[in-house]
Amino acid sequence: LTKHTYYFSQQKNTNIRLTLPVVCFVWQIAMIILFGVFIRYDEESDTHWVETKAHDNITSDIENDFYFRYPSFQDVHVMIFVGFGFLMTFLKRYSFGAVGFNFLIASFGLQWALLMQGWFHSLDPQTGKIFIGVESLINADFCVAGCLIAYGAVLGKVSPVQLLVMTLFGVTLFAVEEYIILNLLHARDAGGSMVIHTFGGYYGLTISWVLYRPNLHQSKRMQGSVYHSDIFAMIGTLFLWMFWPSFNSAITDHGDGQHRAVINTYLCLASTVLTTVAISSFSQKTGKLDMVHIQNSTLAGGVALGTAAEFMISPYGALIVGFLCGIISTMGYIFISPFLEKTLKIQDTCGIHNLHAMPGVIGGIVGAITAAAASESVYGKQGLINTFDFTGDFKDRTVLTQGGYQAAGMCVSIVFGVAGGAIVGSILKLPIWGDPADENCFDDEVYWEVREPATHHLLFTIQPLGGAIVFDLVSRDELQTTFEIYI
Repeated sequence: LTKHTYYFSQQKNTNIRLTLPVVCFVWQIAMIILFGVFIRYDEESDTHWVETKAHDNITSDIENDFYFRYPSFQDVHVMIFVGFGFLMTFLKRYSFGAVGFNFLIASFGLQWALLMQGWFHSLDPQTGKIFIGVESLINADFCVAGCLIAYGAVLGKVSPVQLLVMTLFGVTLFAVEEYIILNLLHARDAGGSMVIHTFGGYYGLTISWVLYRPNLHQSKRMQGSVYHSDIFAMIGTLFLWMFWPSFNSAITDHGDGQHRAVINTYLCLASTVLTTVAISSFSQKTGKLDMVHIQNSTLAGGVALGTAAEFMISPYGALIVGFLCGIISTMGYIFISPFLEKTLKIQDTCGIHNLHAMPGVIGGIVGAITAAAASESVYGKQGLINTFDFTGDFKDRTVLTQGGYQAAGMCVSIVFGVAGGAIVGSILKLPIWGDPADENCFDDEVYWEVREPATHHLLFTIQPLGGAIVFDLVSRDELQTTFEIYI
């Protein structure tokens, strides 16, 4: 007696021939209109700079802010498009999506960020215009970084249309929480441990939780890496690692603050590498290194030092922060990531909790402690005022009060990330975005023209069940079929 039972997995329409072009065209046209209405060159990028120089007795173009900020902008820009993009190419069949969709959402996000940040930070009340310069471009890249971090949590599981929607709301939320933390609370966060990494991390994790896929195991065969994909991901790691001192110092004050931020980040990152290698080797019975740890946890120190990068944390203090972050981040990949997936139902593709969210919180704590412990004997009277910007409405603030506001800023970033992620995740869960089916996740062929012969995988799972033998046949390009053979 033989009985055959067939189970067909639900198919999804992933054809985005209309939705993606419509969204891209409409939103880009909207950007053109909004830029035409609001965006103008600032004083130092306008042709009237010649007259300004003469009026202010400036004798050299080197005084233009461009020459101070552009080297940092260039480094940050490479981090956004090359570093983040290639870091996510570790999946064996999702390199196009990692780099290509990173390119897409960053290009849209930076335009929207210039508008959103302009409305909150630099809108001229007299003219109603937003004046942008090279520092505006750096801040826009920072804003985009938060969305790219969130992308890491849902990598391979969403459509490009969903990513654009996620970026639209992500940039909006970022601009609001940044304004609250930096302007209203007057917290210091030069490298964005709180504003960028903590927000982006929990924003992405919460979206991933809302979009939880109970049958994601159907695409398990695509979730791993291969030798060459790990090499490409390591290229992203090295670009990020080398340029992170620029990231943490890009918008600090000229002079000693920027200089100090580079030194502190440089040392912190170096310390993180050694402890990451140590924990990775120690965690394996054979003592071998795990490339996942080397690609990601070696960067955690740069994340954690973002808030305190310009503070007088001292060189050995920077080494201590890096030492601790290497341990905590690597242990996170070993123990916390499996816990998040099995218990909390958070499927974190890139492990952003261990690279961004958790180190971001550590950075917020380090910033609060170092701010509260600051003193005139270490900073000097004027140095204390300059570092924490105790001017204007905040001239009477004490360092202990500043430490409290630093901690409050970290809480704001977590709340915005979680609450915003829950709302946006609910929107992205609507069945209208063309997201891939469970068995087709992490596969470039869903949204990209892959110019090579398709590889068909036929997997057999044999499960003894009483007097029956159950065969699960799964092909990447075919439906799932289950055979029950009774003997």
